[in-house]
Amino acid sequence: MQAKELMTRNLTTVSPDHSVWHAARIMLAKGVSGLPVVDGTGGLVGIITEGDLLRRSELGTAGPIGDRAEWAQDLARDYVRTRSWKVGDVMSPEVITIEEGTSVQQIATMLRVHRIKRLPVLRNGRLVGVVGRADLLKIVSAGKPDLEVKGDEAARRAIVARLQDAIVYLSRQPEIDVAAGRVRVTGTVRSPAERDAIRLIVESVAGPGFEDHLEIESEE
Repeated sequence: MQAKELMTRNLTTVSPDHSVWHAARIMLAKGVSGLPVVDGTGGLVGIITEGDLLRRSELGTAGPIGDRAEWAQDLARDYVRTRSWKVGDVMSPEVITIEEGTSVQQIATMLRVHRIKRLPVLRNGRLVGVVGRADLLKIVSAGKPDLEVKGDEAARRAIVARLQDAIVYLSRQPEIDVAAGRVRVTGTVRSPAERDAIRLIVESVAGPGFEDHLEIESEE
């Protein structure tokens, strides 16, 4: 799945010349935490978010934060950002963007790594949509558990295959035996987290209730 299949196309935007009060009212009315800022040609020039409005003279939070040595060079800029009525002065001009063909895996990684809530989608430099965390949650909520595998040997093979796929997360592979529909897992793992990972894999194939004989490796 790609950004063009997920993105919100009917966007509410503001211009750099709009007032911050206008932007704040739109955020409240639309129930959004950020707005793309576009110029007269539809080009993305920035984004204004709730975070940009947390330090404002109206809130009594316009003073500098931290030691003077850290903020002295940006003092004038800080003054403008916390007092200007123009969106263009308050917005974040450096925006991380994606193209329509960006995969859902890339989107999720970018949102997590950069700790942001949304990614504007561009086509030839112009804003055509936005993908946010909520769009990814829709995919998760629509997912369903894998169907349980029937048959002892088929179940064993499926479990072993998935354990191999997860080899990078496990220090070693456990022994898997399946008899009369009952799965028995034996071996030694490095941590409770590895045990949980193995449990997740086994249950995804055979369902809950398997015989867990895994031992956690002693640190001594």
